[in-house]
Amino acid sequence: MKYVLVTGGVVSGLGKGVTASSVGLLLKACGLRVTSIKIDPYLNSDAGTMSPFEHGEVFVLDDGGEVDLDLGNYERFLDIKLTRDNNITSGKIYQSVFDKERRGDYLGRTVQVVPHITDAIQEWIERVASIPVDGKEGPADVCVIELGGTIGDIESLHFIEALGQFSYRVGAENFCLIHVSLVPVLNVVGEQKTKPTQHSVRGLRSLGLTPNILACRSTTELDINVMEKLSRFCHVPIEYIITLYDVSNIWRVPLLLRDQKAHDAILKVLNLNGKTREPVLEEWTSRADLCDMLNKPVRIAMVGKYTGLADSYLSVLKALLHASVACHRQLCIDWVPASDLEDATAQEKSESYENAWKLLKGADAILVPGGFGDRGVEGKILAAKYARENRIPYLGICLGMQIAVIEFARSVLGLTNANSTEFDPNTQNPCVIFMPEGSTTHMGGTMRLGSRRTYFQGTSSKSAKLYGNLSFIDERHRHRYEVNPDMVQRLEDAGLSFTGKDESGRRMEIVEVSNHPYFVGVQFHPEFKSRPGKPSALFLGLVAAATGQLDAVLKKSAAKTCSMSNGSSSVKAHLYENATKLANGSLDGIYCNGNGLHV
Repeated sequence: MKYVLVTGGVVSGLGKGVTASSVGLLLKACGLRVTSIKIDPYLNSDAGTMSPFEHGEVFVLDDGGEVDLDLGNYERFLDIKLTRDNNITSGKIYQSVFDKERRGDYLGRTVQVVPHITDAIQEWIERVASIPVDGKEGPADVCVIELGGTIGDIESLHFIEALGQFSYRVGAENFCLIHVSLVPVLNVVGEQKTKPTQHSVRGLRSLGLTPNILACRSTTELDINVMEKLSRFCHVPIEYIITLYDVSNIWRVPLLLRDQKAHDAILKVLNLNGKTREPVLEEWTSRADLCDMLNKPVRIAMVGKYTGLADSYLSVLKALLHASVACHRQLCIDWVPASDLEDATAQEKSESYENAWKLLKGADAILVPGGFGDRGVEGKILAAKYARENRIPYLGICLGMQIAVIEFARSVLGLTNANSTEFDPNTQNPCVIFMPEGSTTHMGGTMRLGSRRTYFQGTSSKSAKLYGNLSFIDERHRHRYEVNPDMVQRLEDAGLSFTGKDESGRRMEIVEVSNHPYFVGVQFHPEFKSRPGKPSALFLGLVAAATGQLDAVLKKSAAKTCSMSNGSSSVKAHLYENATKLANGSLDGIYCNGNGLHV
């Protein structure tokens, strides 16, 4: 097994995650099998209980792991399925050591950071690196490890010590360290400054790690004299210094690495020269070029609670981008703080209220993503009401589905006090209720999490057609509340269609308004399985509806089905032919829903 460690220096937010993902993609394009690990130094066991304002969205894996958003980048770039153990935290490591100590595994010994914590880290890395994540048998060839935080942080010192020991154990030919650092440009003099990177590398070396490759973030390409200076003071060959300058879209980062021969540097350090091919990235290049050429906009109003930080909805944004590129449209997001749509804001902040409604009414489609807590809920309900009554394409995810049901009950059934017990425990008309199996005392890891199966209730619904008329799909979930099964019949009698349910038939998974151009709510999170070139079916439907392409997409989806093996049974899979055009000129991609391998 070969290991590539990506660290960061000077400041946080340099793009270590994108760099690690791009390195993995580049190595995969060279014909190697790649897996990824993210190390987060915080003491939380996982990301599940953290606010999106702290660390961005919580990404959910098939096995129910609530992990750092960087694992979403890994999955999207490498098209792999990771496990909860691919995200290492200080909390997990310390808990595993505490458990061993209580069992008596260290009986008679003093348990210390070195060697017990550091050994546990190394054992975890080796164990997880050997888990196949690409659907093939046997371990990967290369494991890309990203160390979160910044070199010099106190909280990550035990990981740095462990990784220093690990690099010595596995040998120089099996370990490559890429250090991502900042080369700022001072506007006063317009000069690229190397001193921050010099100090960062010096700090890294003082902790027992020496970088093989420098990846320097800057607004522009590094000058040759700057690279020579970095080489001299950081003891890194000039051909191993890579410039990560600003590019037009994120898909250009792997191409930037390729053009600077980063793969040659990595392969040379890992002694893999002559054992791989030149990177094959034609399809990736075409997609990046297409993204840059798009100029006809599609405006999506994102009505949410955490609109102050785009990373809070990172996977939703990526899924929208995948769908927009597939429909040949330039994605424009209008951020609408849900609470600004409420009547209370009209009285307190009339300008914010007017701006929010102006954005909502000017959008081609409306999306209400998941969330927790009652802040902004009434605003989300108003957004769903506006979309339903004005026939604007709408997609509600998790809470976005639940508030759509509440809105329908209030407006169509006349139950003006209909609500969720999450927001009003004493409501007389509970449309959404706490799930019976949920925990009311423990918050971490107690939701309905991970990949769950949804069965379509017929083939006539838009969602069923978008998924290629499959009998069932597997999508990822993260919720504590569900639509009240006792109210389903009343809602359906009034015109709301529950087109997808779980295996019991009592848990609602997909809801649609049948006489609407596109009004879909889902209890699951389809954004987590969207991939570049393989957009999520429901996001593709939303963007297609917003751009007048839905009928063509539905016809294509219905026509392109094929039989695939799923265990002992045979099911139909949905195939969009890559690089073929619809009648209206839009580009399709391939969609995989978890029932089988990509075609």
